[in-house]
Amino acid sequence: MSFTKHYVLAAGGTGGHMIPAYALGKELVQRGHRVALITDERGEKIPGMVDDGQVHVLPAGRITKDPRGWLSGARAIMKGRKMAMQLYDTFEPSAVVGFGGYPAFPALLAANRKNIPTIIHEQNAVLGRVNRLAARSVNAIATSYPDILKLKPKYEEKVHLVGNPVREEVIALREEPYPPLTGEGIFRVLVTGGSQGATILSDVVPDGLALLPMHLRRRLQVTQQCREQDIERVREKYAEHDIPAELATYLPDLPQRLGWSHLVIGRAGASTIAELTTAGRPAILIPLPIATDDHQTQNVREMVAAGGARAIAQPQFTAKELAKQMQKMALGPDALQNAARFARKCGRPDAVSDLADLVESIGTSPLSKTLKVKKEKLQLAPNPGPALAKDNLAKESMR
Repeated sequence: MSFTKHYVLAAGGTGGHMIPAYALGKELVQRGHRVALITDERGEKIPGMVDDGQVHVLPAGRITKDPRGWLSGARAIMKGRKMAMQLYDTFEPSAVVGFGGYPAFPALLAANRKNIPTIIHEQNAVLGRVNRLAARSVNAIATSYPDILKLKPKYEEKVHLVGNPVREEVIALREEPYPPLTGEGIFRVLVTGGSQGATILSDVVPDGLALLPMHLRRRLQVTQQCREQDIERVREKYAEHDIPAELATYLPDLPQRLGWSHLVIGRAGASTIAELTTAGRPAILIPLPIATDDHQTQNVREMVAAGGARAIAQPQFTAKELAKQMQKMALGPDALQNAARFARKCGRPDAVSDLADLVESIGTSPLSKTLKVKKEKLQLAPNPGPALAKDNLAKESMR
């Protein structure tokens, strides 16, 4: 097989960065290109890279607010940059795409040094710290939301709204109807806190579901992802409340379970919201309060404003509040189905193909403007529910 072009993808070692990188890599390979990945040791362990793709683990220091770590962090960054430049000498990429996270930074620095075109993709509604550092020098900034905080106005001409790539199995759900929910039918609830679960969900959700009126409670069928240390006590809680529940520390068939679900309760990570809006599933979302720059609170705003979700700040996330918000979402026979439709309107199922189009256009003259998207006027649904309310390396910590 003759490859058309070579591309390097650089991503930090978390699922939020790696999943869209893998999705783009697969799309580019299907188009006849060759792909290499730069990441850290954590990212190397996350499965999903295309079979014939190269994976390179490079050192990637981070600059925190503590000046005692600046020197060692800078040394690691420079070492990573040198190794990336050596890779580029042999791999000869047409462009380097950064997905955020500190392992992406040396790869982008090396590309700038080699005059290789660069793109950054931002999954969240707040521009990440590494992407803020890189924004000045990149050729294009791909975003997942129409409005991005911490993006300087002078860079807006570089912005292309593409969305956040998700797995093919999730995109396939978009063509399936919302599962039937009759007045007496099973009410399936999926509870997920990301790849590691979330203890706050284990603490609150079983008791919150137990407070629902009997006509909702007796119809419940719950699937919940829990941390290993929480799973037995959560199982005991559901048994005490006489609520059928299937618990697991990992859900390998999560897209299939998402397809069955009538309501999702979970965090507001970028990948979670991209999957919910692509599939069209309503949700109650609890933003992680310690997320960098509070980006999960910003991530949820579009979906809440559209009427596809309700958001509860973690300090207010109690069993009583959860039960109250669930009842509001389930009022009326078509309430959840309407919320699913509103959630679907926020989805961007063509994200991976649009991002690949943008990547392929880099290096051409002039840069393709076919993906330039004007900020959308979001049409609010009736009663949408309550919404939640430095280019200096030495001053920026890297996410």
